[in-house]
Amino acid sequence: MARPDQLKMSTAERRRRKFSDNFKIQKVREIETGQTKVSEICSQYQVAYKNVYLWIDKFGSMKKDKGERMIVETQSDTRQLIELKKRISELERIIGQKQILIDFQDKMIELAEETYGVDIKKKFFSTPSSTSGQTGK
Repeated sequence: MARPDQLKMSTAERRRRKFSDNFKIQKVREIETGQTKVSEICSQYQVAYKNVYLWIDKFGSMKKDKGERMIVETQSDTRQLIELKKRISELERIIGQKQILIDFQDKMIELAEETYGVDIKKKFFSTPSSTSGQTGK
């Protein structure tokens, strides 16, 4: 039986190898599920730790915090999001209708003031009349 040091590949032989993406994905899944360890893959396939960690970074489902976020959404979250978007749309529609009604009422008040020469709207920033206020007593 051959000793492990006799089975080792030379550096040139290791550099000529290329592992398929499917192989890398399979090994990353094994690591993530706990079936194997990074050190076992490194020794079994004579791969540098750095390379295995590059596989994990590229194909792993648990991304490291490098400006990337993995968002996991359940169906109930998706359904809730859709319902909230529908609710927002409905509220925006109601607000639009109310704004149209307010604009219509303002125009009607304006026309009534012009037609009848009466100040219907209360002027918020007008000065009080001389008859209101302090009596001076």
